[in-house]
Parts: sequence; structure tokens; C-alpha cells
Amino acid sequence: MPEQQLDRPEQRLLAAAETLGAGMAGLIAVVFLGLPIFAIIERAFEKTDFFDVISSSVVTEALRVSLMTTAVSLAIIVVVGTPLAYVLSRYRFPGHAVVDTLIDLPIVLPPAVGGLGLLMAFGRRGILGEWLDDAGVEIAFTTTAVIMAQVFVASPFYIRAAKAGFDAVDRDLENVAYTLGSSRSGAFLRVAVPVAAPSLMAGAVMAWARALGEFGATIMFAGSLPGETQTVPLAVYRSLETGIDVPLALSTLLIGVSFAVLLTFRLLAGRGALTL
Repeated sequence: MPEQQLDRPEQRLLAAAETLGAGMAGLIAVVFLGLPIFAIIERAFEKTDFFDVISSSVVTEALRVSLMTTAVSLAIIVVVGTPLAYVLSRYRFPGHAVVDTLIDLPIVLPPAVGGLGLLMAFGRRGILGEWLDDAGVEIAFTTTAVIMAQVFVASPFYIRAAKAGFDAVDRDLENVAYTLGSSRSGAFLRVAVPVAAPSLMAGAVMAWARALGEFGATIMFAGSLPGETQTVPLAVYRSLETGIDVPLALSTLLIGVSFAVLLTFRLLAGRGALTL
């Protein structure tokens, strides 16, 4: 027998209940996600002399290290990750599944494990440590180590988004480019990359945000040396030992920078500036 149809009052009541339930769920999510952010900002301005704190050497040095290292890390991720994502999207080769899985591994690994792995590979007593030492190259507990840790944990976010973007590119567009005399690299740069640009930009934002917030791998592989390897997340942790003023100011500053960057990219995407 067909299901009994609800009369209109019952339909309206059911729709109202569903709307109320969805609204309550949304409100709970917004409060849960937004309240900690609001609490940090509110306490930073209420309990501290915010502008004096952010002008201190601890804050400015940590911010400088974070912005410099994340900029370099993002450049490396984009330069290396873009062609890799394209290859994974367009070609099937022996070991494809292994490479694809290996790229995602840093996402599920605890960051501290990643940092320990980097230390065991590139540290003074690591697998390559002796060769690097003979060449006069020191990586662990330097700014280079910070960049390597950020690339390790953040690159999967870009590569995965870039691959999804290339998967969505119509291959007929590339075939047309080939028929017009374009090489594979030319079709990649002039067709695939511009069409996939929104996904590439979204992946870059996610990778940068992940690199900016990196803590575990960095402290394991690079330590927390002020002015050299101490990024903003490490400075927040270290400064908790001496009080709450600096952690609150640093956290508020980090929230502001992250929000401004994300908002800028969203506005550009909304206006179509990221598409060619």
C-alpha cells in the first residue's frame, strides 16, 4: 500500500521541526567553533596591553620567522606539488597507488612522528646525517628544518586539492591544444593550470594555513630557538611559562592574519579573479 500522505498542517509542522532542528544544530556548531576564538580576542584586549605586547621582540621575531618560513614552504609546495598532482591525475604507472597513499600519510600521522622521521633521516645521527655532515651541511635545528617540517605536513593538502582540480579539467581541452601544436608542458601551463586555478588556490590556502599552525614536527626537528626556529605556535607554547599576555597577543595576531588571508582569497574567488 502506498504510504499515507501527510495533510498540510502536519507537513508544515514537520517542516518547522526540521528547520528548527537544523537551526539549533547550526547554532551549536557556530557557538562551539566561534566561542574559543572570541574568548582569545576578548581576553587579549581586556587582560593585556595588546599593542605593547605585539610590538615586543618575542612577538615580532616569532611572526617574522613564521611568515618567512611559510612563504618559502608554500613556494616549494606549489612548484613541486603542481606537476606531481598533474601526473597523478593524468597517468597510471606502477606504484601509482603507493605514491598516492604516501602523499596522504602525513595527514593522518601525528606531527611529532613526522618530526621524528625527519630527524632520523636528516639529523646529525640520521640516515643522511653523516653524508650531510661531511659536506658541511647542517639541517636539524635550523631555519631550514622549520621549512622542511612545514613542507612535510602541509604538502598533502595542496597536492590533494590540485589533483582534484586537474581531475575536473576536460581532457578534450588539452587534446585541442595538442592539435594546435602545443607540447605537453605547454598544454599543462596554458590549459590545465588556468582551468584548475581555483582548486590550486584553495589548496595553496589550506597548505599555507597548515604550515602556519604547524607545531609538533617543527619542535621535534627544528627546536624552538628565538629568532631562528621559533614560529608563532612555538612562541605561544613557550611563553605560557612566563604568563598569559604574550600567548593571548600572539594567538590574536595569528587569528587576524589567518582570517585576513582566507577572506582575501575568498573575495578574489568570488569575483572570478582566480580564474583565467
